[in-house]
Amino acid sequence: MKRSDKTNQKQMSLGAFLFSFGHHFAAWRHHDTGANSPIEMNFYKEAAQMAERGKMDMLFFADALSLPDKADVQHDVSAVYPDAMIVLAALTAVTERIGLAATVSTTFNEPYNLARRFATLDHLSGGRTAWNVVTSTKNTEAHNFQGEDLPEHGNRYDRAHEFIDVVHALWDSWEEEALLLNKKSGIFADPSRIHSINHSGAAFQVKGPLNIPRTPQGRPVIVEAGTSKAGQRLAAQTADVVFTACSDKEEAILFYDALKEQLAEFGRTAEDLKVMPGVMFFIGDTEEEAKAQEAAFNELIVPEASTRYLSRLLNVDLSSYPVDGPLPQIALENNSSRARMVVEMSQKEQLSIRELGLHFSVARGHLTVCGTAGQIADQLEDWFLSGACDGFNVMPPHLPGGLEPFVEQVIPLLQERGLFRQDYDGYTLRGHLGLQQPGNQFREPSYF
Repeated sequence: MKRSDKTNQKQMSLGAFLFSFGHHFAAWRHHDTGANSPIEMNFYKEAAQMAERGKMDMLFFADALSLPDKADVQHDVSAVYPDAMIVLAALTAVTERIGLAATVSTTFNEPYNLARRFATLDHLSGGRTAWNVVTSTKNTEAHNFQGEDLPEHGNRYDRAHEFIDVVHALWDSWEEEALLLNKKSGIFADPSRIHSINHSGAAFQVKGPLNIPRTPQGRPVIVEAGTSKAGQRLAAQTADVVFTACSDKEEAILFYDALKEQLAEFGRTAEDLKVMPGVMFFIGDTEEEAKAQEAAFNELIVPEASTRYLSRLLNVDLSSYPVDGPLPQIALENNSSRARMVVEMSQKEQLSIRELGLHFSVARGHLTVCGTAGQIADQLEDWFLSGACDGFNVMPPHLPGGLEPFVEQVIPLLQERGLFRQDYDGYTLRGHLGLQQPGNQFREPSYF
């Protein structure tokens, strides 16, 4: 592969996605995975410090607010979900430079509490936090809060948009110069630079201001999925990073271009938003060794469990359908973007329920790369230079040790090619990602 000139070469962003025992559905059964890993501090500490040694941009934490159907617990580790924000808070004390992103739903939270928690963590971490915005897609979550099914898809996105607007205003409610701490004069803060937001909307009534000063990076970074049309539009207006799932490069390029084209409508440029698809990896000294490693993982998947997992992705019980038959008609209205991905793949590739279950239980629709470190670096470079992404959210098949081969073998190759940083050159997550610090909506413009 022809290498690009390293001079002024654009560099990719890399996140480390920490999820349960690892991203492979059967990771908990792997011999290198500890039995109690996802609820032990050392598990997160080891993975976080490994990612920081690799100079990665951020750690990314998923979250969920319900137990799957009790029958799923027999095989599925997604029954165990420590609170992502508490994990993030703990890791601020054992890391120094790497960004920290936590998933929090707009459907089952309130803007003031969320804005306050993230602002606190942004101060404690020195400007390294990010909020992964989700609207929730499972009725099982809704039943833990309101006793009813989820609101309609469009209503959830309307609430999410208003939620983000309120949070942004709260984060802006203190101007940078508001906190004075002038011991001589006795003036703690300048009241003229602290603003009530006086928000009155369809979902929220919030006076403000926040009781925490503006954060080190202005505002925590906003991460969104942005896969559906409604999600893309919300992301184009409000996201700093889009985490997406795509296993086909040409489709990824189309998604990337379509999303970036929407930015101008909101006064934004292509550099204001990073697109980072997920990528799971299997690394071996040879391609054959990597494929054998992948096959060994796949053999640990219980077929019944993968079918039940597919049912959960689709919000449809597939237990009464032949596993070697086609997928039945699935209603996509008010369903998740991942459900749409499953249906589109079943139609395009004519896959059976069994085959779809295996495919999505391995990496949940994300790109999977398998080979030597050099082959994997080649594929990531190809996607990046082809305009399919701005980087990747790296998904180790098992954790915490499963991240080490990527950090120790793939990242050095990307560094040699000028595609990834040799060292951190700043302290905030916005700085790592090359994002501008946002202006303050309450600050009067300066004229010179």
